[in-house]
Amino acid sequence: MDLSALDLSRLQFGMTALYHFLFVPLTLGLSLIIAIMESVYVMTHKVIWRDMTKFWGILFGINFAMGVATGVPLEFQFGTNWAYYSHYVGDVFGSILAMEGLMAFFLEATFVGLFFFGWNRLSKLQHLIVTWLVAIGSNLSALWILIANAWMQNPVGARFNPDSMRMEMTSFYEVFFNPVAQSKFVHTVSAGYVTGAVFVLGISAFYMLRDRYIAFAKRSMVVAASFGLASALSVVVLGDESGYTVTEHQKMKIAAIEAMWKTEPAPAGLTLFGWPDQKAQKTHYEIKLPWVLGLIATRSLTQEMPGIQDLVDHGKTRIKSGAIAYAALEQLRKDRQDTQAQELFQQHQNDLGYGLLLKKYTPHPQTASIEQIDQAAQDLIPNVPYLFWPFRFMVGLGLYFIAFFTTAFILASRDRFEKSRWFLKIAVLSLPLPWIAAELGWFVAEHGRQPWTIDGVLPTFLSATHISSSSVWTTFLAFMTFYTVLLVIDIKLMIKYVRLGPVSAFEAKPSERIINAGL
Repeated sequence: MDLSALDLSRLQFGMTALYHFLFVPLTLGLSLIIAIMESVYVMTHKVIWRDMTKFWGILFGINFAMGVATGVPLEFQFGTNWAYYSHYVGDVFGSILAMEGLMAFFLEATFVGLFFFGWNRLSKLQHLIVTWLVAIGSNLSALWILIANAWMQNPVGARFNPDSMRMEMTSFYEVFFNPVAQSKFVHTVSAGYVTGAVFVLGISAFYMLRDRYIAFAKRSMVVAASFGLASALSVVVLGDESGYTVTEHQKMKIAAIEAMWKTEPAPAGLTLFGWPDQKAQKTHYEIKLPWVLGLIATRSLTQEMPGIQDLVDHGKTRIKSGAIAYAALEQLRKDRQDTQAQELFQQHQNDLGYGLLLKKYTPHPQTASIEQIDQAAQDLIPNVPYLFWPFRFMVGLGLYFIAFFTTAFILASRDRFEKSRWFLKIAVLSLPLPWIAAELGWFVAEHGRQPWTIDGVLPTFLSATHISSSSVWTTFLAFMTFYTVLLVIDIKLMIKYVRLGPVSAFEAKPSERIINAGL
């Protein structure tokens, strides 16, 4: 396969991010579940709730360690494979990542240590506070990462400085309260809560099928069923809000997800099924629900949603405007005092990123031909089938989780888990599904932004470091080997402690007690 350094850099970052995201949702979900369990222990003083907290805490700790190990290398790639990206937007993006390290990661890591080593050194209330701070730290870490990612989707609170030739932050408030960030955060953490709840239900169901630790498993399932149902409903409701913000700020992404090639009369219909044909720019065998998409995406009966072809035409206008901004910027680099160039740049600076799309076809965007403008405009269309199908699988899984947790909640309220072995088997088989849904959602969010690294500001092909393909192949293979080894270790450790069970895990051999210190 003949891959360029850019393709390999994208593949490397995408694969390492997807590996890392295997650990993030479970960390988010388990952190809150064990905090709830310990709260019940402090209120009731029943030892079984302490044992539940400790056992699920062990599995959380293993997953947390793997999440840290796979997350740190991601940030280093900004300096190795994405040097121009780091230079161009480092003033904004770097400050957000610094906040994540200072306010979230150190908080989380510190209190994770106290959680494991503080059982016999802290009072019940003190340890409970520590456990809740672990959960808060986990969520804060996700918050800052998602603020950074949302800024790439909707770059508010920043402007391009022609003197430094970089993006600079103008309003931290706007960056923090970016509407895309807020909707992404609540949607993503809710998906993490679903992952944690399915995990606890699945492992507990495994114990009940084996007639082991029945009292422990039943109580764990009650917590997971209630918590999971609320979370699954939240994912759908907050996913709807996320879709609304995408429609407001990334119209091409929503049009590609729906394979909506032409603008439809308002309100647009929702495509349940179809076969997108990107070459013909047509969707075959469409089955639509009238009005639904318009109501969800615009909250209106009269607002149109532009189709892909109209968005491409609009993109051509912005590309032409961006070429003017680029020409004015080139003149300002020669003469900072050129007032005419300053005025021209001020008028067209919001489209500079679109002008940069022409750099793929000509080193001089200001002299681009009509054909080159048309080529750049076509690049605005992401791979439609890559978005259309994963999105529908993700939504289907979201609806499944609602039905799954509703059933679990009903069985929990009637104390019928032991008599419903069919459900216990479904719970065990459902274990991988939340990870599949989370990975699909992350893929849709990121691939739908193409051809941009920073939407409307910096094209992906300009963001990468100019290095040889062989160099990226070396790091790519090294990362994949390292991450795969970590994944295998994580799965083996999780299986080991699940098989040991809550009682045996606390009574490990002296050589193993380092993992269970304080338990």
